[in-house]
Amino acid sequence: MIRLIEITKSFPGIIACDSISFDIAPGEVHCLLGENGAGKSTLISMLAGLQQPDSGTIEVDGRPTALASPAVSLGHGIGVVYQHSSLIPSMTVLENLMLSGSGSGSGSGSSSSNSSVGGRVGGARDTQPFWLDRSGARARLAELADLLGAKIDPDMRAGDLGLGQQQQVEIARAMWHGSRVLILDEPTSMLTPLAVEHLFASLTRLKAQGLAVVFVTHKLHEALAVGDAVTVLRAGRVSGRIAPGEMRALTPAQLQARILAGMFGADPAGPAPAKTISATWQPERAAGPVTLKLRSLTTRARSGETPLVDVSVAIHQGEIVGVAGIDGHGQAHLAEAIAGQITLISGSIALDSRDITRLSVKERQRLGVRYVTDDRLNEGIVGSLSVALNLVLKKIGERPFWSWGRMNAAAVHDEADARIVEYDIRTPSAETRAGTLSGGNIQKILLARELSHAPRAVVFHKPTAGLDLKTVQKVWDSIREFAGGGGAALVISTDLDELVSLADRIVVMSGGQLVGEVSCGGDRVAERVGELMVGHRAERR
Repeated sequence: MIRLIEITKSFPGIIACDSISFDIAPGEVHCLLGENGAGKSTLISMLAGLQQPDSGTIEVDGRPTALASPAVSLGHGIGVVYQHSSLIPSMTVLENLMLSGSGSGSGSGSSSSNSSVGGRVGGARDTQPFWLDRSGARARLAELADLLGAKIDPDMRAGDLGLGQQQQVEIARAMWHGSRVLILDEPTSMLTPLAVEHLFASLTRLKAQGLAVVFVTHKLHEALAVGDAVTVLRAGRVSGRIAPGEMRALTPAQLQARILAGMFGADPAGPAPAKTISATWQPERAAGPVTLKLRSLTTRARSGETPLVDVSVAIHQGEIVGVAGIDGHGQAHLAEAIAGQITLISGSIALDSRDITRLSVKERQRLGVRYVTDDRLNEGIVGSLSVALNLVLKKIGERPFWSWGRMNAAAVHDEADARIVEYDIRTPSAETRAGTLSGGNIQKILLARELSHAPRAVVFHKPTAGLDLKTVQKVWDSIREFAGGGGAALVISTDLDELVSLADRIVVMSGGQLVGEVSCGGDRVAERVGELMVGHRAERR
């Protein structure tokens, strides 16, 4: 259906894609894997018509085609779901989808984009302006929500949705257009395990109808679960391929070894590379004094969000406490309440026995309370500013980086140079705009900023969502090192395997309340947490 031939794209100081070739076939899920910065996002942008290759050819149905704009790409039936939301926050879900539907009957796509697949799956392409048909749009959303196994309120403002819900709407919007090719960039990074299962089931049905899917992921088990073919990228080049026939013939262990060899450069004929990040649970650290104590936290409901209801938990010095639960059940309020970004109706927060409930965000930061947000692109950094400035954003006005109201450029750059080396931030220079970096390197900026200058308690909200294996390992090592040095860590994640691997104990949230607690290190930890997540409330174990 689509063939990329020797595609090359460069930016100042870096070759993002270097002679990349691969095919996208109908009725097939083609998994695209690679570390952050391997070239996947640039490749997606070119297929979406957002960027143009410097050289090489893109063929659609065997004909050289210039995907000169997003409209042209959509006209050829190519729908894309990006890792970060592009919904208009002030518009409702239905309005966002109706806006995306406008003009879908026009466009410069080939006639084959009007196939039966488009009529049943990718969005109607009739002569009526679909964007004016509100009842038809509601019916279409209901159909797509059913395919995704998701509950999507058409009248909720997009800006009031949690990140997981936004991702579901993004997938629905791409399916609205993606009548022939659906490109999913880390589609499961914000989804619950049940929603992931529904998504995989939907992909199976879509494949049966002839849809071609490009599935970008860092998770090996996802590639093995849904992939019909695999292309691995490393440093902008194709470093590994597994054809459909090989996917069927090789064992899971052989497939995993092939993929990891392509990603990290190991010799597939030699010893097997370290195939997973370290997931060995360490015996519970001796409980030190309580560093962070949350007592009966209750927050006010905001549109589309679940507030906290009487939440109490204590985190000891040197302890990692995990927070599990289906996304959108109060985790965001918990993180923001600790950081000081929302006001409590009742309850108290104490740091090292000092009441900080009424302190500002800045005052909490100075005392050592830090927050690594789950929205790294919009809330975590200022994309238009340099890497160096993003690393000291929360130190603006403070010595040694500012003096008498003026920035000390030498101190800022010394700080940046040290953190870039310490956290292995891959950037052409400290002056590079932070927003141009890959998601993994942006996350390293957040870690470097929040874990520097003597933090006492840090909230990590979905710290590894959408990251490759090597960066996940770096994040995990950073959290463990922080706790090992006496810090108190609260890790909020929808990845249960991550919590079991990292935490000393896991508390489970549901409906804004804590419904149970499980100590890690014993048997059936994940199973016991899962039981609490789906509603089997139990006493603390």
